[in-house]
Amino acid sequence: MGYLYDLWDDFISLLFPRLCPGCGNHLLRNEKLICTECYISIPRTNFHLKADNPVARLFWGRCQIERAAAFSFYNRDSRMRKLIHQLKHKGIQEIGFELGRIYANSLKSSGFLEGVDLIIPVPLHPAKKRKRGFNQSEIISHGISDVSGIPLNTASLVRKNISDTQTRKSRYSRWANVEGIFRVEDQASIEGCHILLVDDVITTGSTMEACADEILKAGGTVSVAALAVAIL
Repeated sequence: MGYLYDLWDDFISLLFPRLCPGCGNHLLRNEKLICTECYISIPRTNFHLKADNPVARLFWGRCQIERAAAFSFYNRDSRMRKLIHQLKHKGIQEIGFELGRIYANSLKSSGFLEGVDLIIPVPLHPAKKRKRGFNQSEIISHGISDVSGIPLNTASLVRKNISDTQTRKSRYSRWANVEGIFRVEDQASIEGCHILLVDDVITTGSTMEACADEILKAGGTVSVAALAVAIL
């Protein structure tokens, strides 16, 4: 029966090939979504292992952050950049969930998640979320929550206004672009809680900082985790 199953599986693969979203190569039978080569080739930062790291330094003197890290470097030709592009612009949401799970395993084993009560993704404005169909940071957060067991909260922090794209903006322009655009809707759900704030890509930290400021005002504490870092 196993032989017949393998033949049938091979036949289906010919008709509907399973391709890795990171490189476009055919997935082997034991590969789920991302091929082994892409998995190995992700340029990991290991920032979660060191408190003094480039992501943490983005917030020094600006915002009280407990811990900060990013899973991968967001290099021009990196596999992570391709995977995030496929997630955000091709709508392959399974990528975000799987990468979130992979990242969570590293965060959990290192103790980075100790004391965290809630996971909150950086919110999209409702109009932008309707247009895209999903919030990529929320999908990543689902993956982290699935592995860590930490509850996901998508209702307490909201985006009040639609801001311009942050691409190609200077650090100051990015900060001004997101100032005051987030709001805590349910202070009671955040007060006294340690929040893990999650985003897909962090560059200057301005978006995360704007979110963290509102959480801190509501009486919470904040750690941040991004899937990738593209420091200017």
